[in-house]
Amino acid sequence: MSEMQKEIGKEMKVKPTIDAKEEIRKSIDFLKGYMQKHPFLESFVLGLSLGQDSTLTGKLAQMAVNELNEEVGEKKYRFIGVRLPYGKQKDEEDAPYVMDFIQPDQLLTVNIKGAVDASVAAIEAAGVQISDFVKGNNKARERMKVQFDIAAMNKGVVLGTDHSAEAVTGFYTKFGDGAADLVPIFRLNKRQGKMLLKELGCPERLYLKAPTADLEDDKPLLPDEVALGFSYDELDDYLEGKQVRPEVAEKIEDRYVKTMHKRMPPISVFEDWWK
Repeated sequence: MSEMQKEIGKEMKVKPTIDAKEEIRKSIDFLKGYMQKHPFLESFVLGLSLGQDSTLTGKLAQMAVNELNEEVGEKKYRFIGVRLPYGKQKDEEDAPYVMDFIQPDQLLTVNIKGAVDASVAAIEAAGVQISDFVKGNNKARERMKVQFDIAAMNKGVVLGTDHSAEAVTGFYTKFGDGAADLVPIFRLNKRQGKMLLKELGCPERLYLKAPTADLEDDKPLLPDEVALGFSYDELDDYLEGKQVRPEVAEKIEDRYVKTMHKRMPPISVFEDWWK
């Protein structure tokens, strides 16, 4: 294992082996602890994309809320799931399975198509043409804006679905799905997330489906693995400190370096590295 692989593994907090039950407990306790430390809070808010990561995060949040309410003896806390389609979602048939699995206290649907299209039209009216890829980032940022609006009106915090396989590659939109108050599944890679879902009794169709950001109109349901250029199994092996093909390690490390800015706070003049 190279020094860079060791460095990345350490930063991403991925363990080579996990106990699914222990990791479930860790995430739930993390969410409960944060809520208990901030008594003015009453809700967790999360966008439910119908993918693996939001399904897992939503289930953990609802379990944390259920335990908190049982402990205080009243329905004080809520988990608010938010559907955020752009028009009609391509994998809408999975929605009933996700909702039945999570059973959110409250479910809202905000169709972002009007807001995104209006934003793109306004920018293009100023003379800047927006590519389909950049429009996809606009969708991600609009979705997060909606979640923060809902959280602000419900004494809530916004949950993110960032996990270590996503973080290491920068496979998210800066200030979009990369923006959140709490990230309860960071430290897990993709296969470990599947392990938790299996332990929680999630329907197989939800965690075995091909992961996709589904942000580009021209490439609907483009699989993450196609966009990345390597498989999640290879990426997970890398994060667990296992041997991977040299060309795969090179691609992962290249993405890690190029997306470093996404994992850093805004830079001030007091930083030394840029001089």
